[in-house]
Amino acid sequence: MIHHISSDHIGIGDLDKILTNRATLVLGKNSITDIEKCRNYLDNKTDNTDELFYGINTGFGSLCNIKISDEQTEQLQKNLVMSHACGTGELVPKEVVKIMLLLKIQGLSYGYSAAQLITINRLIDFFNNDVLPVVYQQGSLGASGDLAPLAHLALPLIGLGEVFYKGERLAASVILKKMNWQPIRLKSKEGLALLNGTQFSNAYSVWSMIKAKRLWKLANLTAAVSLDAFNCRRSPFDVRLHTIRPHKGQATTAKTILQILEGSEVAKLEKKHVQDPYAFRCIPQVHGASYDALDYIERVVTTEVNSVTDNPTVFPESDAILSGGNFHAQPLALVLDHLAIALAELGSISERRTYQLISGIRDLPAFLAADPGLNSGLMIPQYTAASIVSQNKQYCTPASVDSIVSSNGQEDHVSMAANAATKAYKVVENIERLLAIEFMTAMQALDFRKPTKSSPMIETLRTSYRKVVPFLEQDRVLSTDIHETIIFLRTISVE
Repeated sequence: MIHHISSDHIGIGDLDKILTNRATLVLGKNSITDIEKCRNYLDNKTDNTDELFYGINTGFGSLCNIKISDEQTEQLQKNLVMSHACGTGELVPKEVVKIMLLLKIQGLSYGYSAAQLITINRLIDFFNNDVLPVVYQQGSLGASGDLAPLAHLALPLIGLGEVFYKGERLAASVILKKMNWQPIRLKSKEGLALLNGTQFSNAYSVWSMIKAKRLWKLANLTAAVSLDAFNCRRSPFDVRLHTIRPHKGQATTAKTILQILEGSEVAKLEKKHVQDPYAFRCIPQVHGASYDALDYIERVVTTEVNSVTDNPTVFPESDAILSGGNFHAQPLALVLDHLAIALAELGSISERRTYQLISGIRDLPAFLAADPGLNSGLMIPQYTAASIVSQNKQYCTPASVDSIVSSNGQEDHVSMAANAATKAYKVVENIERLLAIEFMTAMQALDFRKPTKSSPMIETLRTSYRKVVPFLEQDRVLSTDIHETIIFLRTISVE
C-alpha cells in the first residue's frame, strides 16, 4: 500500500490503515511544491533583512532577544536539537514512535515550517524502513512543543542518538552508514520545526484512539456475554427507554447489545429478580457516555493531526513570519485526561460485572468453581481486576490542570499533555486486561447455563474460545488463561 502525503484531510481510520497495512509513504507533488516554496521564501527573507525572527536568527526561550549571525545559524539549529535531547525514563513504544514520525512528516508537509525537502524525505525513509529513533517518555511539558522527545526523534537525522532497526538498538551513525545516508545539515529554523509541535502527545492520542474504539466494541461484546451468564432482563435495552433520553452513545450501545444477543435462549429463562444490578442494567448509560466522549475526543485528535503546530510559522503567500502558540498542547491535554476517564469507566463497570458473576447467586456456584472448597475457581482474577481498576483511578488524576514555569518565566503556562498522554496509554492497556478477565469469567459462568444456549453469535464465539481456554474444571495457573484471553480478544472481529 502506498500513501501519498498531501493536504487532504486524514482521519484516525486512515492512520490505522496506514499503520496496519505497513504503507509506504510518498510525498505528493503539491506537498513538494509547498515545502520548497516555503523554504525558498525563508532563505530569501533572511538574506535581505536585518529583522529578528525567533529561533531563526535569535536564541531560544528567554534567550529570544539575542541575535545569531548568519554564519552561526546552522550550528544554532544543531545545538538546539542536541541541547533539547534530554529525555529520560522508559522508552516510548516503537508503535508510538512510528506514529510520531508519520505525524511529524504530515505537519511539515503543509509548507508552513520551512523544512528542507531532504529533511522530510529522510523522515519518510525512517518510516518506510522501520528505522525508529530511540525516544524517552519523560521530558515534555506539553508546550513549546514536545521538545525533549521530539529532539530524540530528530537526533538520527544529524547522525546522533540511537535507533531501533530489525530488532537491534544501534547508534544512528551506524544505520546512516548502513543505508548510505548522509547526516542532514539543518538550515535556519529546521531545528525548531522538528522540535516544536505536539507529535509526541498526539502520537499517543492516535494510538490510544485506535485502541479505544476497538475496546469500546469489545466492552459491549463482553458485557453481552455477562448479561446472559447472569441471566439478565432485556428491558434496560428497550429502544423506548433510549428514545426519551436520546444520547447517541446510549442508544447505540443498547442497540448493539440487543444485536449481539439476538436469538438467545437464555433470554427466555424465568427471571426471578425484578431488576438487575446497575453494572448490567446501566450498560447503555455508562458505555454510551464513554462512546460520546470518544466521539468528541476523536474530533479534537483528528484536528490536531491535520494541523501545523510548530513556531514560528512561515506564510510565504502573505509575506509573514508569525510567532504564536500553536505548539501549546492544551487541547490534547484536556481530551487525553477525558480519554483516560472515559475508558476507566468501561473498566470499572466491567469489574463490577465480574464481581457479581462470582458471587454465588442466580444459580451460579460461588467463584464459578465446579468443585468449590478444594478449588478456588475464579476467586482471585477478581482481585486482579480490582487492583487494576484502582490503579486506573490513580492514572485518571488530571494532568491538564497542572502547570509549572520554565525558561526563566518565558514559558509560564504549560499543558502537561505529555503526562496526560502516557497516563492514558497505561489506562488503555489496563482496559484490555479488565475486559479479558470479565470475558473469561462470563464464559465460565455461561457454561453453567448449559444446555440452554446464548445467541448464535456468542455460541460461535464460545466454541472458538474454548479451543484456546478450556472450561475451568479444577484450579490451574490463571495468569496463563488471562493472557490467552487477551490474545484471543485481539484476534476476533468486533464489527
